[in-house]
Amino acid sequence: MEPQLALIEQSLSSRYSPWVREALDGLPHNFTITDPYISGNPIVFASSGFLKMSGYSRDEVIGRNGRMFQGPLTDRKSVMEIGDAIREERAFQINLLNYRKDGTPFWMLFHMFPVFGNEDGRVIHFVAVQVPILGSTRSCKVSFSGEEGSGLREIVFGSCRREVCSDSLVELGRVLSLDSDTGGSNIEEPCKASEAERLKASAAINNILSLLIHYSESTGKLVCGKRCSSPGAGLISLSLNLSLGRIKQGFVLTDPHLPDMPIVYASDAFLKLTGYDRHEVLGRNCRFLRGANTDIADSEQIKKCIQAEQACTVRILNYRKNKTTFWNLLHISPVRNATGKIAYYVGVQIEEGSKSQDRLGLSPEMRQRSCVGAVRVAVRTSSIGAGSFFASALWQLSLFIALYTILCFCFMATAPIGVVSSLDELL
Repeated sequence: MEPQLALIEQSLSSRYSPWVREALDGLPHNFTITDPYISGNPIVFASSGFLKMSGYSRDEVIGRNGRMFQGPLTDRKSVMEIGDAIREERAFQINLLNYRKDGTPFWMLFHMFPVFGNEDGRVIHFVAVQVPILGSTRSCKVSFSGEEGSGLREIVFGSCRREVCSDSLVELGRVLSLDSDTGGSNIEEPCKASEAERLKASAAINNILSLLIHYSESTGKLVCGKRCSSPGAGLISLSLNLSLGRIKQGFVLTDPHLPDMPIVYASDAFLKLTGYDRHEVLGRNCRFLRGANTDIADSEQIKKCIQAEQACTVRILNYRKNKTTFWNLLHISPVRNATGKIAYYVGVQIEEGSKSQDRLGLSPEMRQRSCVGAVRVAVRTSSIGAGSFFASALWQLSLFIALYTILCFCFMATAPIGVVSSLDELL
């Protein structure tokens, strides 16, 4: 958790002057700021007004995803629309039912907008303004039905991030049990914000954005409310970044179409393994992991495989940022887009002899294959339009199928021959 907390701290401090938090907290608005380039798109700032409205403390909110404020009557369709807007990097406004810490529901006008970097055109943060809709408890009705509010949709096809792990199966069972008791939840008559509440949200947006622009000037890393320039070379789309963030293994993505094949994505697990910060890795060739005792023959083997557009696996001595060494079980594989052309190369790193074992008990080879498969799904769905609900659903479904296939292989590797034959017939 410590590496992520460091990233959350750097999220504002690396872009704005040190006084930006105090200035933001002085605003009278209810809002949060999230960083989509940190795994899980966590909240990196929450205003005092928002904390008072929600009943949470700052420590309970920072580092968490906004889905913590949702509840059984939150409209799942609205949640998916918010997720689509994040992937498509656009502003979005909707009336939404959320929950306070004490469990009481309340209607609010939710307005989210992206903040772009002036130098490279990428999204830096998302700001979410929340304006309570006055009188909502008296004028709006809520009922139960078994359609739009299905918890199963949230697990399998929801727009919010869901980590792919065995815990998801436990959560799926809990939601199914809940749905069987309630029939699922759905909003019959959603509250609508008044014109005054819409104007209040617009004023908040202008004030927050003006403040962020002002405090970015002193660092020379200007931000703006609209995309001021085209995304720079070597930047992957936000949609692909969010999809890759779901993969909890150590890996990097490199772009073979750019000079010196630089890293364009590095997972949190890779950063934890090597000790580097993300900004120290992006844009560099993987050679920086080599050192005085790295075998040149291993490096030449990697180079030949890339030139031949083939996958390869090597055991190579690499160096962390603090100069300590580790044996890297490195697997490199080309990743093709939806048209069949090589878009990236993925390099999966596993430290030999590491005590942190995979929760499913997979071998290093199987973990490497599963990581490569998940990356391929992310790249291909992104290249066919990952901002759409269809692509989001395809990503989720493909990943579950990949996980199921891996489990089947593991079972066949350990089961008696007669059982394996029976399973093979079923498949």
